[in-house]
Amino acid sequence: MRRPPEHVAASTHHARRGAPGHAFLYGVDYLLIDPETRGGPALFSRNRFNLASVHDRDHGGAPKAGKGVSWARRVFAARGVSGADILLLTQPRFLGYVFNPVSFWLAMKGGALSAVIAEVTNTYGDRHSYFCANPGRTPIGPRDRITVEKVMHVSPFQEVCGDYAFHFDIRPDKIAIRIDFRNGDAGLVATLTGTRAPLTNTAIMVASLRRPAGAMRTIAMIYWQALRLKMKGARFRTRPAPPNNKVS
Repeated sequence: MRRPPEHVAASTHHARRGAPGHAFLYGVDYLLIDPETRGGPALFSRNRFNLASVHDRDHGGAPKAGKGVSWARRVFAARGVSGADILLLTQPRFLGYVFNPVSFWLAMKGGALSAVIAEVTNTYGDRHSYFCANPGRTPIGPRDRITVEKVMHVSPFQEVCGDYAFHFDIRPDKIAIRIDFRNGDAGLVATLTGTRAPLTNTAIMVASLRRPAGAMRTIAMIYWQALRLKMKGARFRTRPAPPNNKVS
């Protein structure tokens, strides 16, 4: 069954644990798409240039060499999740430019969330994906806490150790995701919350005016927050080698 693309007008909030304290909140535009269908408003395209677009090569594997939904199906199937409808929650390319700190492959069964692949990309071009599911692959509800070990460098102000605790609340009208990183008394909390609505040309134009440059704005904000942390005296850590395994 064809699912038209949706716009998620969202906000993301990050709050650091430990000294120095730091937090920020800003708006961000995500799309929720069925990666196995095409179509949508004139200003949105799949696998070709447009004001807003989503390309298979940006997801499901190494950046710029992704395999798209076929990769996600293999990862889900290898971990006991099959027969699900797969959706992709991601920031789109804006005029061909893309950077996604985190995208989410959602495996849906009977309208319920069955499993998630959190696809994390850092500013160095490394990528690692974290598989999230309940024991027995029972539906994931908003009160469920799914813990995975952090294995890839993301922020130079955080160590590559500790755990991520994921919380997912996926509803027909909204999305709320919380990632709680803990490393002893240090860490941070990151949230993504927003309302779901059909993707329209008007929504794309409004988003491009309200938050111009899309993903370019996202990476500019990352560097700005890093500068603020450095000025506060946060310890800077060099990038370690990325993990050999691509999914954990």
